[in-house]
Amino acid sequence: MSLSTLTLNDVYFGNTVAQYLTAIATLSGLFLAFMLIKTLVISRLQVWAARTPLDFDDFVVSLFAQIGVPTYLAAALFIATLQLELPESVRAAIRHLLILVITVRLVLIARSIVKYGVTRTYKRSRPEDTTAEAAIRNITNVIGAVLWALGLIFLLDNFGLDISALVAGLGIGGIAVAMASQALLGDLFSAVSIFVDKPFEVGDFIIVDDLMGTVEYIGLKTTRIRSLHGEQLVFANADLTKSRIRNFKRMALRRVVFRIGVVYQTSAEKVRRIPEIVRSILSGIADTRLDRVHFSAFGDSSLTYEIVYYVLSSDYNVYMDKQQEINFKLKDTFEKEGIDFAYPTQTLYVHKS
Repeated sequence: MSLSTLTLNDVYFGNTVAQYLTAIATLSGLFLAFMLIKTLVISRLQVWAARTPLDFDDFVVSLFAQIGVPTYLAAALFIATLQLELPESVRAAIRHLLILVITVRLVLIARSIVKYGVTRTYKRSRPEDTTAEAAIRNITNVIGAVLWALGLIFLLDNFGLDISALVAGLGIGGIAVAMASQALLGDLFSAVSIFVDKPFEVGDFIIVDDLMGTVEYIGLKTTRIRSLHGEQLVFANADLTKSRIRNFKRMALRRVVFRIGVVYQTSAEKVRRIPEIVRSILSGIADTRLDRVHFSAFGDSSLTYEIVYYVLSSDYNVYMDKQQEINFKLKDTFEKEGIDFAYPTQTLYVHKS
């Protein structure tokens, strides 16, 4: 039949030409309408978001912006073909296409929501944590894998496949894999525990048992620490969560206890003046706070004083600088006062009968 004799009432594959043209017009109209609505909604939301200092509204705008051409086209095609007489296989293919596109989009949106929630929670509890990006990426990847697995099961079920045997097989296989990889799963859950509880962060100086160093990397399985000698120490996350960890970076101030001794030949007057001398020295050193000074004991070869003070910093180098300054001033002051530091001595008395 030539195009000149083609009429709207001609029937092809169970539908008239008019029905096909109507379906095409409906498809085009719906697609354009969806795109126009998206543009209008996003523009309104962007105006609303610009008026507030919060980032949640910007996140909502980004979620709407993620919905693109494949979703609108699949939805328009499904609606436009409802009026047509189509083979069941063709209609099922269109329905499956719509389900596939929507499922993929929902999983992507769910991943974005999870990432946003994890990011906000993490940065609110640890605003200056340098490990934020790596930790957020690791957690998001794990949850994202679970979401994709659930999305795949949903698709297979809606495509008419019997997933009961698959789910049962996955359950048995999952138990077998879990039993075979208990250490790996333990490290994974420990990584989540470290992420949530934050006993340490990258840059913290920690001591685990008799090993110590600065945290360089926190992963899903291991945490890596650079020791003072320069080598890298690799800890399984499960080992760290079971250990007692001393985190010196979290130290707000450092308590220092040290002792000095003077010789027994020191006069009683100078013995009484020494605490005042130490107080005077500590009061002149910045970023320190004296707690106490006491003549604490009669030692084997010295009169012993115990001094306790605080360094208002957690930095070990700062502590050593302050202690060095104190030692210099003690040495200078004792020399001026004629006070001698004690050192191990022994006096031998010989009695001749």
